[in-house]
Amino acid sequence: MSGLIKRKIDITDLRADKGGDPDACRRALAACDTSSYQLGDKERPTPSSFIDYALEYDTQRRAAQTALEGRRSQLSTLQKTVIAPKKKAGEDVTAEVEELKVWKGEIAKLTKEVKEAEQQRDEILGKINAMLASVDVEEMEQKAGADASKSADGKVEAGDNKKDSMQQSPSQSANASAETFASPPKESDGAPSSPSDALPLLSPETIKSIPPERILNLNVGVLGHVDTGKTSLVKTLSSVLSTAALDKSKQSRARGITLDLGFSAFLLPLPEHLRQAEVAIGGSESPNGHVSSPVDDSAQETKLQQKYDLLQVTLVDCPGHASLIRTIIGGAQIIDMVLLVVDATKGMQTQTAECLVIAEMTTRNLIVVLNKIDLFPEAEREERLRTAEKKMRAALRGTKFENAQMVGISACVGGEKVAAVGEESGGPSGLIAGTSNIHGLLNILQSQMRAPNRDAKPSPDRFHFAVDHCFPIKGQGTVLTGTCLSGSARPNDMVEFPTLATQKKIKGLQMFRRRANVIQQGDRAGICVSNFDAKLMERGIVASPGTVKLIRGAIAVVRKVRFFKGGLHSGAKFHVSVGHTTVMATVTFWGAREIAKQVEEQLEKTLEGSGSQPYGKSSLGGSADLAGLPRLKFDWNQDFLHQDNYLDVLPASDSSEWNERTPEPGKRNTNTTMPPLHWARLEFLTPVYCPMDSLVIGSRLDSEVNANACRLAFSGRLVERYDAKSDHGRLKSYTKKEKVGTVCRLGDPYKRNDDDKLVRYEVFGTNLFKKETNMTQFVGLLIETHGGDVGSIQSSFGTSGKFRVNFPGGTEIREGDPLYLRFKRYANDPRKAIHQDGSLPPARVGSRVDPPAKKKKGKGKNAARKASSTVSQTAVESNATKEKDATADVFGEIVKLKGDVLDNGKSTVAIVSGLFSMEDNIGQYKGRKVLCISTEEEGAVDGSFGKMGKCKVLFREGVSAEAGSRVKMPGKED
Repeated sequence: MSGLIKRKIDITDLRADKGGDPDACRRALAACDTSSYQLGDKERPTPSSFIDYALEYDTQRRAAQTALEGRRSQLSTLQKTVIAPKKKAGEDVTAEVEELKVWKGEIAKLTKEVKEAEQQRDEILGKINAMLASVDVEEMEQKAGADASKSADGKVEAGDNKKDSMQQSPSQSANASAETFASPPKESDGAPSSPSDALPLLSPETIKSIPPERILNLNVGVLGHVDTGKTSLVKTLSSVLSTAALDKSKQSRARGITLDLGFSAFLLPLPEHLRQAEVAIGGSESPNGHVSSPVDDSAQETKLQQKYDLLQVTLVDCPGHASLIRTIIGGAQIIDMVLLVVDATKGMQTQTAECLVIAEMTTRNLIVVLNKIDLFPEAEREERLRTAEKKMRAALRGTKFENAQMVGISACVGGEKVAAVGEESGGPSGLIAGTSNIHGLLNILQSQMRAPNRDAKPSPDRFHFAVDHCFPIKGQGTVLTGTCLSGSARPNDMVEFPTLATQKKIKGLQMFRRRANVIQQGDRAGICVSNFDAKLMERGIVASPGTVKLIRGAIAVVRKVRFFKGGLHSGAKFHVSVGHTTVMATVTFWGAREIAKQVEEQLEKTLEGSGSQPYGKSSLGGSADLAGLPRLKFDWNQDFLHQDNYLDVLPASDSSEWNERTPEPGKRNTNTTMPPLHWARLEFLTPVYCPMDSLVIGSRLDSEVNANACRLAFSGRLVERYDAKSDHGRLKSYTKKEKVGTVCRLGDPYKRNDDDKLVRYEVFGTNLFKKETNMTQFVGLLIETHGGDVGSIQSSFGTSGKFRVNFPGGTEIREGDPLYLRFKRYANDPRKAIHQDGSLPPARVGSRVDPPAKKKKGKGKNAARKASSTVSQTAVESNATKEKDATADVFGEIVKLKGDVLDNGKSTVAIVSGLFSMEDNIGQYKGRKVLCISTEEEGAVDGSFGKMGKCKVLFREGVSAEAGSRVKMPGKED
């Protein structure tokens, strides 16, 4: 206080929002003789009246100045956009000129009001300085020292009473909320509120007595649709404002909306449930919010009350307009919890839904604030509020916030624009006017706060600081304001500006206008450096030297936003946000099946206790764990099945996946409500600076702003750097190929020893290769049958493209059955080589059945003629014997229908396979009866069809059976 008296004060020393201490000035004036000074109509003004009048005149001056700037802006717009074009076009501008004259008169009047209010304010400030100059500083300090011991005795008791008033029971909180809803809203008439309306905030003296290192900081994002009253709520709650709070920019004031991130704070006693909370050192946070500690819990855990004395709530006021979604994403990634502000009269709106999606990615805790309840008629307010809550509860269904707390308030009775233009009350700090149920909101806010997951032993070697504002201060240097994302920093530490390739020494640190010796993860702070041009940087990253590298591409594990209606196509361009940076990137998706198996295996190891936790803390931009993104390693040697696009549903089994087995029922624990995880290759069109393990958000910001659709496409965690030039060939992405041939001939029959089945160890195939194909490159490739038997190609057979296949375990395949050649080709293989993963089964030995008779060798033409005659004679005798002994029924199936169609719609000819083999002389069986089993229609063999043992069957009255139906050729009766 003595320092305040020894120097000349100005209006900023009286304004709490500018870091001043009006209460200290009141105490200093209490020692002054004010009887010789007049204050307006008051004959004997109190010392506190001088402070109040000075603040009142300053408020009037700022209000008039704001109105003046607005009217000047309107006048300029009228001249440039209306009058000038009309004059150029020769149109009449009489009405506009008259309006211009009226506005000029208003501007002159407002200018006069500004000057008069400023003059009266400065006159009172002169009186205050004159009174302070007459105070004996030494006598005042001696008196303060004598009273110090007395005040120390009552400090503990006062602190306990203050804590008791803060911690109401749930029933008391509910009663207070109900009473507030039922009571009429207070009018904002500028008069100070009653003591019962005071916010439970701490006094400046209590705050200043506690070092900044003993204050726990929680970042609370204020998100919502435009014009829902976010800035009004921030103004009502805040007791300490930063240099970028409450829409201080001229553009925000002119447009009446928030255009940039705003930061402010208020302090509370540390809630009891946070005092008892334990934070794990080096532990990791699971998706449900619990912290898993290392092995030695007793040595590694510490209670928050041993580290902190106060709780500082930093409010991050995010814009709500659709065109500012980049800023919203950047602000949401530095928060611990969210206040989702909703207009109670309108309910869920487009940007409300997008903010809800962002909150799901970045936090685990959300409170829905139903604002503007004062617009409901007083008699219907309670019922209308319940209806609004039901609608919001229905909108939250299916999200992780479906059980979120809701509270109805009025942040600014009469309209939120009052706060946006900066009309601030001059009353004592902590009093609110023109609000409703702010206490109910604070009670819920305190009860819902959770212990943050912070680095208990932050290291200066991994310091990352997200800068959101940069400005110079004359005589001091350049100040960088932002949020510490990881690590710690102290004055005189060297930090690097990665985007500028330069390093600077930290000159000083501040946290909300208070000097700090150290900042660490989660702290909102300002860093002062010297010899740095503030114009070179607006937003970006400041980090420990060498810890953040420039990356042109990255591999990330991503998950689609389930509210995004469009498809995610590989090769498409998306806006990718990393922290405060948003750039275009080409995205390729793959690996859905493989990553599902990897996550399942890792979770099983975790449950068994043999693996590490798959979840952990991100280092930049929020927490990828909260977005449901596990911590995985990318294996460059793993094979991945090629995908054209993102798979919205991961199939449990797929017939085309010939190399995968169908999982057992109940074996796979797949969350069907969430889109599956994918690997994604991000190729940035503009290189970015960011560390690995950062949270990224992909969106389609080029979509129509006013369209009622979610523009956020996916979220991801950066896992590995990727360089298109050097790493493109390392990705092992393959496509599956399949060629189908036909069995044209069977080898000798064998009776397998282990199961007595009749099998063939050698099979001849066709229709798989062309006759000019060089078969040597295919020798050794695996061939599969429809029954799952596996063999290998041994050699070519003849010159027409046929081939010989050997089955070590034997096969029961028949002539005409398909043979499958299945393989895969890698996309990045210039040779387009064939790769197969299977192997041959072990050999199963058998005994040959009915070995063929050996042919006699002869010499010359006579011998050949004789041999031919012998073979013909043998064939005729064999066929005759077969026809004579064919007493068993033979079965086959209809391949297709041919011939004329009768009037009854039936075909007359059917092509049948399976009744004869290639060696049979089908002509000898012409006229043999053939019976269709399903329809009992009778036909007769009419001749052969091709050379594969198929035959034509004539049905004189037609056949109604379809292709694939079974037929029977009865054997001859004895």
